[in-house]
Amino acid sequence: MTFRRRWRYYYFRLVRLRGTPEAIARGLAVGAFAGMFPVMGFQIIFGVLLAILVRGNKIVAAAATWISNPLTYFPLFAFNFQIGQWLLRTDHLSFAQLENIRDLRQLLHLSGGFLATLFGGCLLMGTLAAVLSYVGGRWIIARLRRRHKKRRRQRRLKRSEKAGG
Repeated sequence: MTFRRRWRYYYFRLVRLRGTPEAIARGLAVGAFAGMFPVMGFQIIFGVLLAILVRGNKIVAAAATWISNPLTYFPLFAFNFQIGQWLLRTDHLSFAQLENIRDLRQLLHLSGGFLATLFGGCLLMGTLAAVLSYVGGRWIIARLRRRHKKRRRQRRLKRSEKAGG
């Protein structure tokens, strides 16, 4: 599949999503928020539950949690940890403690200070990601839908002109 064809496919999927641009943007925002937390395996569930609470698009929320994926876990959570250190002034803790973590149970066995630092950074960055996702997503979706509607109208007008004359 060529790049242009793939882009067109995702463009139409985005434009045809059910719901208002606001509801889709709310789903995007809570999904991005949930994706910032190191609760591997539960991010999608967390995102969908938040989408239900804020009346956001659940499919978009689930997809947006993939902001963190196996390729981005380490850099994203390391950055969030550094933000937490800055926020909570916990310079004595080290992110290297996370190197051997393989699941949520092992994560929960870390010290409270470490978890507070990590989750503090995740909360701040998740909130920032949610706000930016909501504002940007709402604008992009509304713009794409307007543009799509305008193009459809123009095509219909051209067809009616060809048929009439």
